Amino acid sequence: MPFGECTITLQDVAYQLGLPVDGHYVSGCVTDFHVYIQGDRQAWQGFQELLGVLPPPSQIQKFAVSCSWFQETFGECPEGTDEATVRRFARAYIMMLLGTQLFADKSGNRIHIRWLPYMARLEEMGGYSWGSAALAWLYRCMCRVANKHVVKLAWPLQLLQSWIFWRFPRFWSDGFDSFSWPLASRWSGYNPDVSEKGPRVQMTRLRIDMLQPKDVIYMDAI
Repeated sequence: MPFGECTITLQDVAYQLGLPVDGHYVSGCVTDFHVYIQGDRQAWQGFQELLGVLPPPSQIQKFAVSCSWFQETFGECPEGTDEATVRRFARAYIMMLLGTQLFADKSGNRIHIRWLPYMARLEEMGGYSWGSAALAWLYRCMCRVANKHVVKLAWPLQLLQSWIFWRFPRFWSDGFDSFSWPLASRWSGYNPDVSEKGPRVQMTRLRIDMLQPKDVIYMDAI
């Protein structure tokens, strides 16, 4: 910015997304199945055990599964199902949240199965620092996109967008002045006109160049 720098902190993640920033560290790795699942089974064996079904080969790319297959297979849990089935649908839903909202790749249409070890014990998921993991992933993605040969930015863009709107009120859109928790939820209906993308980008760049200290909401980190 013309007058200094600012960045997203763990406090921002907690406010914007409502994610825990304390607890066990998160490290997604498909080689850790033996820690969470008895026996030394392969990743796809663990997938079938935890979700009850395997995707067809056409829906798999290395260790990632098509989002459309997840949505078609686990889009709605049937009424009156047993607890085991409910838990399988819950695991699939959480994997979709992790793979499409917090830790998505640039394709935007695949879900990596690195999160399966955490699905093995649903009761322990609340004890992990998902907020710090999401922030670390965002930093990593922004570092990558700084390369001139990289043209796309991976997720979690909703964190970046909500933080910008919160810290820089001049960029707020009309009709989004009310507050809700977490803060990012109030932008769930935000859908700018794609036809105005070019002029909007140019205008936004100009507004950034003209920012003054009074245009930024500062908050000391806890």
